[in-house]
Amino acid sequence: MNEEAILHIMDSHMSFPINKNEIIIRIRTSKFDSLKVSIIHGPKFTYHITRYEEEMRLGYVDRLFNYFEIKLNVSDDRLAYIFKIEENGETYYFSEDGISKEYDFDLGFYNYFQMPSINDADIMPYIPWMKSAVFYQIFIDRFNRGDYQKDDSYINSKWGDIPRQDSFTGGDLKGIIDRLDYLKDLGINTLYLTPIFKSPSNHKYDIIDYYEIDSQFGDKSKLKELVEKAHKNGIRIILDAVFNHISKENYMFKDVKDKGINSKYYDWFSIDGDYIEEDDVNYKTFSMVDYMPRLNTSNTEVQDYLIKVGKYWIEEFGIDGWRLDVSDEVSHDFWRRFRKEIKSINKNAVLIGENWHDAASYLQGDQFDSIMNYSFTKTSLDYFCNKIDAENAAFKLNGILMRNKDQVNRMNLNLIDTHDTHRFYTEVNQNKDKVLASIALMTMFLGAPCLYYGTEIFLEGGYDPDSRRNFDWNLVEKNSKQINTIKSIFELKNLAPIKHGDIKITCEKNQLIITRSYENENISLYINLDQDISFDKKNTEILSSNKYNNEILEKDGYLIVSDRSSHEK
Repeated sequence: MNEEAILHIMDSHMSFPINKNEIIIRIRTSKFDSLKVSIIHGPKFTYHITRYEEEMRLGYVDRLFNYFEIKLNVSDDRLAYIFKIEENGETYYFSEDGISKEYDFDLGFYNYFQMPSINDADIMPYIPWMKSAVFYQIFIDRFNRGDYQKDDSYINSKWGDIPRQDSFTGGDLKGIIDRLDYLKDLGINTLYLTPIFKSPSNHKYDIIDYYEIDSQFGDKSKLKELVEKAHKNGIRIILDAVFNHISKENYMFKDVKDKGINSKYYDWFSIDGDYIEEDDVNYKTFSMVDYMPRLNTSNTEVQDYLIKVGKYWIEEFGIDGWRLDVSDEVSHDFWRRFRKEIKSINKNAVLIGENWHDAASYLQGDQFDSIMNYSFTKTSLDYFCNKIDAENAAFKLNGILMRNKDQVNRMNLNLIDTHDTHRFYTEVNQNKDKVLASIALMTMFLGAPCLYYGTEIFLEGGYDPDSRRNFDWNLVEKNSKQINTIKSIFELKNLAPIKHGDIKITCEKNQLIITRSYENENISLYINLDQDISFDKKNTEILSSNKYNNEILEKDGYLIVSDRSSHEK
């Protein structure tokens, strides 16, 4: 047995409550050891007398490790536990002291693992509506123009032209309102909009005024109309919070330019010197972009200001949450305050961080609900671009899930492309079948699928700004068959195994297999990027498929089946 591979961390993603009476416990072991793992648990203060032994299930496997998991039902919220590991007829115990052949339960208070107490404030809640959420990201200037009465003198590019960094093409909030029926029919129930506030750019990530909607997009009455009509159609609205940086045209930064260290906003930024030097940039910025000075989010005045912004748009317009731009560069202290304030006015307002990497430190229930799951994006690219096979895709997907608590996994935003990446359709060499299979994967995976506008019509594009082309409405009818397939995939989010079920990710005959299980039903996705394979699925119901004909799952096809014919809606 490889003792060095064995890992358990208390009060972490390996030991956490999901409510007052249920705790999920995980332990990691070597993938190359054949082990039976059980947990011996009991009330903390009577553990030397009262204990229960339960076998743990092998839930997840990545390239190097096995992860065993169990959901414990407890009556006492103060839990003590150790692990029992069996190998080749030998029994071992794993506690805070590591592996031992014997364990003295009478002295367990020195070295057992524990859940000292399940406090209500420390339980990370699920946001109920996120379990059935289907997101759609809209880059507003490029989706649809609805207002033809507005001043359009700013427009400098024709709809459909290849975008430049400075292209403006006229998309607006009314354009989104006009297409709500299309979005609802597609199966979308949550819109994530890139920034809408006053800004000199087409992307609006350099904000001049957080309390004013950019006139290119509309005004506050138009946003209120969008939110109200979206809600009537069962669609939620998520706005983009850009709190890491602002525009250099923002009045606060301009005041510092004028007054230097004497400005009351001087400490709102990080400046090397008494005055701002724009030619020889002496202030921190977003990336290397001098026109986006970074805010000092450790400053309590900055925190107070941004918290008021976050609350304003929820209280006054009823938006349903925030996507948090460049969230990993903003202080943990600010996010902790921000979460408490936002949740105090709407506990089900979602907070989704833009963290491209492992974000465990932000996802303990005190800051974000979830993140944009770019690790899933990268795995999807590697798999569908044939850089890794199905087995390694399964390993990577399992590994992603083992980073986080169950609550986070079920609220993460699964995406295959965004405004900050190459278009997925272009990356897979214009292979529509792979796009459909990838949408099936991100829907069956734990979390909420997020479709980038135009992916459903196979919009092409390279890196920014090419990934931000105009939506071509003429392609909707042309791709109606594929769009209907996407609808059939998104309908799965209404089914109990997808909303509530466990997940198992495996590989068989070089097919990637995702199975979601709940009560007496299993729903399974099979993706085949290899040669055509005979695939007899009698006694099952086909829920969605592409390139499955006469019991043959063809290359680049997928198949989703249920092992029972009736479903909870």
